[in-house]
Amino acid sequence: MKMVRTHPRYSIINVRGMLLLYVLLSILTVLFSHSFFITTLQDGSLPGILNRIVFFTVPVVLMVFMAFSLIRLLRDIILRRTGSKFQARLMAYFIISVVLAAVPVTIITIQSVYELVRFWRSININSTLQYAQNLAMENYSMNLDRFEKLSLEIEGEPFPSELSEGLGAVQDFRQNDDGNWVSLGFQGDASRELPSPPTNQPGFVSRELPRDIDTIRYIQIPQRGVYRILSYKLGEGFDALITAMENERSRFDVIDSLELNVKPLVIYYYGVFLFPILLMTIIITISFSRRITQPIVELAEATTRVAEGDFSIQIISRPGDELGQLIKSFNAMVQNLEKSRNALLKAEKISVWQTMAQQLAHEIKNPLTPIKLSAERVLRRWRNEPERVGEILESSMLAIIQEVESLSTMLTEFRTLSRPTELSRTWTMIRDLIEESIGLYRGGYPEVQFDISHVGAAISVKMEKRYLSQILTNLIINGIDAMDGRGRIEIRTDLVKKRESRYCRLSIKDTGKGISAEEGAEIFTPYFTTKESGTGLGLPIVERIVNDHGGTIWFNSAIGVGTTFFIDLPIDENQDNQ
Repeated sequence: MKMVRTHPRYSIINVRGMLLLYVLLSILTVLFSHSFFITTLQDGSLPGILNRIVFFTVPVVLMVFMAFSLIRLLRDIILRRTGSKFQARLMAYFIISVVLAAVPVTIITIQSVYELVRFWRSININSTLQYAQNLAMENYSMNLDRFEKLSLEIEGEPFPSELSEGLGAVQDFRQNDDGNWVSLGFQGDASRELPSPPTNQPGFVSRELPRDIDTIRYIQIPQRGVYRILSYKLGEGFDALITAMENERSRFDVIDSLELNVKPLVIYYYGVFLFPILLMTIIITISFSRRITQPIVELAEATTRVAEGDFSIQIISRPGDELGQLIKSFNAMVQNLEKSRNALLKAEKISVWQTMAQQLAHEIKNPLTPIKLSAERVLRRWRNEPERVGEILESSMLAIIQEVESLSTMLTEFRTLSRPTELSRTWTMIRDLIEESIGLYRGGYPEVQFDISHVGAAISVKMEKRYLSQILTNLIINGIDAMDGRGRIEIRTDLVKKRESRYCRLSIKDTGKGISAEEGAEIFTPYFTTKESGTGLGLPIVERIVNDHGGTIWFNSAIGVGTTFFIDLPIDENQDNQ
């Protein structure tokens, strides 16, 4: 019983693998999209070329997977394989549904991005921030003027014991002979104390952060070699506020750049995140469509094989398959057809044996008549003219012996045809046996040319030598008779593969008169013969031997050109029990 499991003939990756890959891709999309938006909103530009190459590798790989699936489907359609058009239609419906679902989302997303950018642009944040920055700078300038005035008022005074209003710290420095700065005194906030003067030029000191955070410094020279650093307070958090305003200003500048890059950003977003999801959906759709159509395809192919006469096939359905009941009914139908066919074959065999018995009785009756006549002739001469019985005795006895030998040959061949072939299955070298077989006829038929140049020297089949010799002898004799003992017989061997098994193809070609279509239809029928002395059992016996060894036999013929008999004999070990 041949069992066929309903599953796709090919699959790059199964559905479970596709779903797992889909989940992983979704997780990566969520993770990388967060990084993508942070990078984009920081500077408003597209990611770098290396980043884009890495991101676009995923859709390229998925497109390769999809291309392989589509090419295989197209090949199935071109080769007109069962179910390919149905699968293509089903896949087209799925893809159209996916695209129709994705198009509105895409349009809404793009429109939302445009509207969001336009809304942010409509908010006049830049002018507000600019106004705040102007106020901060005016306050800073006022502080500079006030601190410069205060510095001039206290210039030349001794080191203060108390700080004036607005001063954050006062510190005097002197440079010793080694060139190192030595602090002579410090008064004020310890966070504003310096290890050395920031410069040796009197006046305002250029601000450096974080050294001068929320502080303006002014240098005086109260006496030769002494440097006094006055530190003025700008207010707590002044620099932090300025930095925050500048950062916010730069972030809103990103929105301006986003308006210019929104189209490529959306394309990049879809290419990196949504397009792979769409491709994966299409690939899963192809796999699902194949999975859905495959049981139907298997059922159709099984039906075709049943129509061709193979009633041994049974389909194994998957657990929970919706077509399980249909497949179950199909298997039951095939089993019933098998039983009906067996009953019909049994009836046909009985009919064939009855016909063969009648034919055999007829064939036996034919030689009995000349035997009886020859015996009666001798008996009559013996009674009437006993002295002359010798004149007819030899001819009559020879006729009786000849007919008895014909009967014996016919019965032997009938017995060979009727009994099962004994399969001992020993390996036999074909070329050696062919040379041995044609050697018997080279001397008796000098005008027949035997060509075995295309017979492989190392080819062997698992068949008992006597059966293979019987096949060769019968076909060689038929070829010689068809050529009237004059012509060419070519024997060759080839290795062929049918389905999953290897065969040795033995062909025997003659240049005889050929076989007509009417004769060809009956050529393997028992007792059918075109020879005057033939029994009509030679080719049926050959066919029986070939079939019992798991092989096949057929022929091609053309009137006036010749006939070629082909025999395929299995040479693989797994063919032994067929």
